[in-house]
Amino acid sequence: MANSIIELYTQVPADLEGNVFGQFDEHLKLIERTLNVTLISRDGMLKILGTEQSATQAKKLIEELVGLAGKGNTITRQNVSYGLSLAMEERNQVLTEIDKDFICNTIQGRPIKPKTLGQKDYVEQIRKKMIVFGIGPAGTGKTYLAMAMAVTAFRNEEVSRIILTRPAIEAGEKLGFLPGDLQSKVDPYLRPLYDALYQIMGADSFAKNMERGLIEVAPLAYMRGRTLDNAFIILDEAQNTTPAQMKMFLTRIGFGSKVVVTGDASQKDLPRDAVSGLDVAAKVLKKIDDIGFCQLTSKDVVRHPLVQQIVQAYDDYEKKQKPSRAAGSTRTVRRKKNDHTD
Repeated sequence: MANSIIELYTQVPADLEGNVFGQFDEHLKLIERTLNVTLISRDGMLKILGTEQSATQAKKLIEELVGLAGKGNTITRQNVSYGLSLAMEERNQVLTEIDKDFICNTIQGRPIKPKTLGQKDYVEQIRKKMIVFGIGPAGTGKTYLAMAMAVTAFRNEEVSRIILTRPAIEAGEKLGFLPGDLQSKVDPYLRPLYDALYQIMGADSFAKNMERGLIEVAPLAYMRGRTLDNAFIILDEAQNTTPAQMKMFLTRIGFGSKVVVTGDASQKDLPRDAVSGLDVAAKVLKKIDDIGFCQLTSKDVVRHPLVQQIVQAYDDYEKKQKPSRAAGSTRTVRRKKNDHTD
């Protein structure tokens, strides 16, 4: 009896069907595969066939998606995938709660909001804490959300300038000599920061504020010897800092400033045996009240769904490698002991 099939119905307005169902009904097909239900749409009603648990989960999720679509949101595969993971954990109305957290609009008028619970926590910590470390894999919105928060604080005159910085280090390949003046040499390293600002502020507004010195984009080395008052400061790619660089950066902070440090501990470009300043800071500063640490995971990836699968696959692979490395190091120690006794 527990596995008997039941029928449930929910209304999906005709003008929202295309948005909620997805192109070629891809969202419905994903829900069907994941929850093992059958969905049949007819005359504005959606019939749901499945076990009591799975049909109920599907109904609640679809009603949430209809609610989001009704508020003008474009429903993406990421929304559906994340909603499914929440539904399977019996967590209802979470997508609706997350959607309420508005940050700002892009230059095209698209609203910027957190899309997962991890991102929502990250944004809330930025609002409350003076320094926040956003640590997590690629695609979790660490830099983009921090940039949106910085632009919002700047527009609201909570800070007088925005300072963006990152270590200028090659990502696993030697670039050799770069032509041009000093700015053109460091621009390739800072391009991701420019791209985010262009999307949020617009190229013209960005250029005007750069000329006035109200927005500064610079390599981390330029921070030494400065005191940064009344500024929103973002350190990106912090996993590529040394402990000395991280300490230097954090001690630049002046009155009225807010700092966000972002990094992905799994993508270090430092020399093989070098210690990351991000790893050290996470251990040294974790007990200080006004410093927040937000650990994002593969569940918070909001790029193409394939990126989430790639991140998860690498996480699983690295977890499997750790025991074998530990076993190898133990064998080495034993061998050395035996050599000594001989």
